[in-house]
Amino acid sequence: MKKNIFIFLPDGVGLRNFALTSFKEIGEKNGFDITYWNNTPFSITEKLGFKELKIQEKSVRPLTIVYSRARKRMELNFFDKKFNEVVYNTYNFPQSYKGINNAVKSFMVDALTTFGSNQKGIKFVREQIKKGERTTSKYKESKKQLEEHKPDFVFCTNQRPTQAIASILAAQDLGIPTGTFIFSWDNLPKATTLVETDYYFVWSEHMKKEVLMYCPYVKEEQIFVTGTPQFESHFDKTLLQSKEEFFAAHNLNLNTKYICYSGDDIVTSPLDQYYLEDLALSVRELNQNGYSLGIIYRKCPVDFTDRYDEVLNKYKDVIVNIDPLWSPVGQSWNEIMPTKEDFALQTNICEYTEFVGNIASSMVFDFSAHDKSCLFFDYEQPQLKKGIRDIGQNYKYIHFRSKPSEEAALWVRNKKDLTAIVKDIIDGKTSSVKESKKWFEIIVGPNPTEASEKIWESINSLLKK
Repeated sequence: MKKNIFIFLPDGVGLRNFALTSFKEIGEKNGFDITYWNNTPFSITEKLGFKELKIQEKSVRPLTIVYSRARKRMELNFFDKKFNEVVYNTYNFPQSYKGINNAVKSFMVDALTTFGSNQKGIKFVREQIKKGERTTSKYKESKKQLEEHKPDFVFCTNQRPTQAIASILAAQDLGIPTGTFIFSWDNLPKATTLVETDYYFVWSEHMKKEVLMYCPYVKEEQIFVTGTPQFESHFDKTLLQSKEEFFAAHNLNLNTKYICYSGDDIVTSPLDQYYLEDLALSVRELNQNGYSLGIIYRKCPVDFTDRYDEVLNKYKDVIVNIDPLWSPVGQSWNEIMPTKEDFALQTNICEYTEFVGNIASSMVFDFSAHDKSCLFFDYEQPQLKKGIRDIGQNYKYIHFRSKPSEEAALWVRNKKDLTAIVKDIIDGKTSSVKESKKWFEIIVGPNPTEASEKIWESINSLLKK
């Protein structure tokens, strides 16, 4: 009899890896009966034709929000003390005290953080979150659905959302084994593991060590190293158009060499548009000296601002805007859904541009998969003033320490050097590919095309226990 597996989507983040790839197809070939346990506004059945069970209740206890925010701050404080660091707290963002509701919540978070940034305090908050979520309508609805459908395993696609907690607790209370996937390379040092499951699926041995380091309640035998489906599309040659087809589809000039500028969200890089402008100025300068260069600007899919518009219009002689093919089904960042078509678009952009420039993005790994360099901008803009977050702290984050050497990316640390660096990359005089591939293997693992298969193998093995 086929094992019944619930693929739990607490928000839209997991769609990219687990609904729009070959993940489901591979699972079915391995003999699993798959249902998408869907907490998102995205209709899996309507859009993809897959079997789904919708969770209707979306409410989370207000105290859960307070405790979850406090837990992150308490853990980051504790990490700074435990590891003799000051960097962990830079993962925090300022709280809002505007309005009575926000002020009350923020003061409660502050009090918990002040007095509870230790093992005892963190344990107390974790227990309060679970205790509270077991009283919610979401917990009751989830438990009823699980009792009716009797899955053999619940696989949570994202360890971050408070929306996932009640449903996972319902499964655990019914004796149904649960697992969660750590969805991003920076999540563990940022203290974003809110969902506590029976098993954890991680990208690499490096990430396994991080789980054991930051989540002391997790034992080694609970962790499966599988890789991530996130980069599988870059190795799928069927997604590639010919260069002629790709250039024609986007009105590109076959005689021009294009650089990809990958935009960032406004939190990571609030002055991002000015780095795009700097690159455009360098391209203009090089073109005046006999080069034929252009820029493909790919915005961050969850950036809703108009901050790039002026630059795109001013430099339309050298910048081509190619928007990601993501679809909004709600207003928040985790309700902007990727599409299968965007996998192909991103893969072709990586393949047919010379290198990528950006601020501290994991696009370094996407381009590494195509044997292309990544240029990180690491200087501040003159528009930087008090109240605007500087970009330099991004490179001091713990997850950036995983790089094998500084040569795992190329760096522009002075605006005056940008044109010369771009010229050297285009001329083949400098490259980060050799070292970035080492970084890719550290973070993603040695078998980037086998992640979906390994996840199913791991689920199969634990169900035999």
